[in-house]
Amino acid sequence: MAGSSGHGTRRKVIQTENNYEKDGFNGDIGQVIKIDPVEREVAVKFDQREVVYDYGELEEVVLAYAITIHKSQGSEFPAVVIPLAMQQFMLLQRNLVYTGITRGKNLVVLVGQRKALATAVRNNRTERRFSGLLARLQGHCDLQ
Repeated sequence: MAGSSGHGTRRKVIQTENNYEKDGFNGDIGQVIKIDPVEREVAVKFDQREVVYDYGELEEVVLAYAITIHKSQGSEFPAVVIPLAMQQFMLLQRNLVYTGITRGKNLVVLVGQRKALATAVRNNRTERRFSGLLARLQGHCDLQ
């Protein structure tokens, strides 16, 4: 890319939606390798492939310095830091802590309150979501 700029390169990003034309999928993590302000393009390297985004397509990727456990599923990382606090009571679930811990390849650090970790380990129930989807599918709710 002609006119490549060094500012902003090497930043980690995550693909936030599927883009079959670019062979990019929700959750793919890559690194910005080139920014071309003249062509208004950004190149991102995902594993062994390079994907070029027009500036208008950049809503498909976001910075990935820190991501949620939900977005990390299916991936491994050299180091993982998991914050645990009683203020986030709804997220203190055994399955989330387990998933977070198993994402770490070399290092996992739990930061926070011992009580929060104990609460999460004891909580093997996942919170039910009340999205109303079932009622909508059954025709009991107005879809507007």
